[in-house]
Amino acid sequence: MSVEQGQTKQRIDDLQFYLYQRSLHPELFRINQVKRIEQRRYTAEIWVVGLSHVVSLQYGKQCLTELITDDSDILPRAGMATSFPFRGERDHTQSFGDDLRYILSCQVERMTPNLFPSSHRDLMKYAQKRGIFMMFDEWQNDGIAPFTFVDYEAREQELHVHAFHAFPDSTTLLKTQSIFEIGPAREPNFF
Repeated sequence: MSVEQGQTKQRIDDLQFYLYQRSLHPELFRINQVKRIEQRRYTAEIWVVGLSHVVSLQYGKQCLTELITDDSDILPRAGMATSFPFRGERDHTQSFGDDLRYILSCQVERMTPNLFPSSHRDLMKYAQKRGIFMMFDEWQNDGIAPFTFVDYEAREQELHVHAFHAFPDSTTLLKTQSIFEIGPAREPNFF
C-alpha cells in the first residue's frame, strides 16, 4: 500500500477494540515502545504499536489483554472476550469471575481544523511529563505529526490506563480510559 505525504498507514475508521482473556504474542506486532509495571498483586505491560496500543495485565493465572488495532487478520480467535469498532462514544464493562473486572470508556473525537492543532499541542505538552509518548514525524500533515500517548496509574488493586491516539489527517483523537480491577486481597487460609 502506498502512503501519501501526511497520511498514516493507520486510519481511525479502521481501528477495532479487542479484549482477550489471554496474552498475545509480541511477534504479532511491530512494537515501538514497552513499559513494564510490577505491583505486589499483578504485573502489566503496555506496548505502543503505531497509532494503537496493547495492554496486558497478569493476575495470578489470569491474563487480560486490551488491544487497539486495524489489522484483525493476524489476530487469534481463541480467548477473545469481546471486540467492536470505534465509533463515537462507548462504555464497556466485563467481569471475569469474582476477582477480575475490566472497565472501558472510549471516544472518537472529530474536531474542526481550527481546534485540532491546539488540542494536539496541549496533549503533546502534557505527554512530555508523563507516561509513554511516541510521535510519528514521517506521517506529518501540515506540520502536525500523529502520535500515541499512553498514561497510566498503577495502584495496588487497579491499573488505570489513559490512551490518546492523534490522527491529524482526519483531525481526530481516539481517547480510551481503561481500568483493570483485581479482587480484594484474600487472607491466607490456614486449614
